[in-house]
Amino acid sequence: MSVADTLIKAQPAPPDRAKRWTTARISGTILVMFWVAAAIGLVLYLYSAWDIAKIERYGPKFLSGLWTTLSLVGVSIAIGAVISLPVALGRVSKNPVISRIAFAYVYVFRGTPLIAQLFLIYYGLGSFRPQLEAVGLWLFFRDAWNCALFAFSLNTSAYQAEILRGAIDSVPRGQWEGAAALGLNRLQAFWKVILPQALIVALRPYGNEIILMIKGSAIVALVTVFDLMGETRRAFSRTYDFQAYIWAAVFYFCIVEALRNVWNLLEARLTRHLKR
Repeated sequence: MSVADTLIKAQPAPPDRAKRWTTARISGTILVMFWVAAAIGLVLYLYSAWDIAKIERYGPKFLSGLWTTLSLVGVSIAIGAVISLPVALGRVSKNPVISRIAFAYVYVFRGTPLIAQLFLIYYGLGSFRPQLEAVGLWLFFRDAWNCALFAFSLNTSAYQAEILRGAIDSVPRGQWEGAAALGLNRLQAFWKVILPQALIVALRPYGNEIILMIKGSAIVALVTVFDLMGETRRAFSRTYDFQAYIWAAVFYFCIVEALRNVWNLLEARLTRHLKR
């Protein structure tokens, strides 16, 4: 190939060729127009179906359900984070017994649906009421909210443990060696050198896990916990107005979008030294 041919091929395409309406471009434009039309139609429908009486009656209940959702997810995420640390350490442990126990815990809770775990705890433990009363645990497990909190904490701790394990494994081996050269023992090296770096790596997966928990928390409505979805179902059963579910979807969308933006700011703040 000559130099002239190379220069000709390197030149940008003519304007008429660059703006050609290809099949992919037409399909993308039609899809965008469809979603824009759907959004406009949804806004017009909500405006036309606006009923101030229903808002005054069910609005406070929606806010109460929203608080139940946020508190349930927030507390379960915090408890799961505490549980996940020893599980993650067990996963990276060189002791085969500890490593296999931690692996079995993660494997079971990540390999089964959250709704099945919730039903097993809520309905299954109810079959052992005499035994639970004998050890004083029935006061806790007779409450649906507590059962949901217990199930969510165990489930998210398994996912968080695996996230943390992967983040710990991603820290270069030289960091351990450098900490040892500074006279730090293995525990000090983990807390002061390895874990801070691992948490930065795990920051984005942690955000995804919280978002998944927020959306997955809607299943607690099936065990009589009146969270956001529970209040939505109750409002629909009394009004038969499906816009209740539309407002619930709007609430969930706003929660997820707010969390996403907060997490982006947090990640940018904590990783600013890596971008220099």
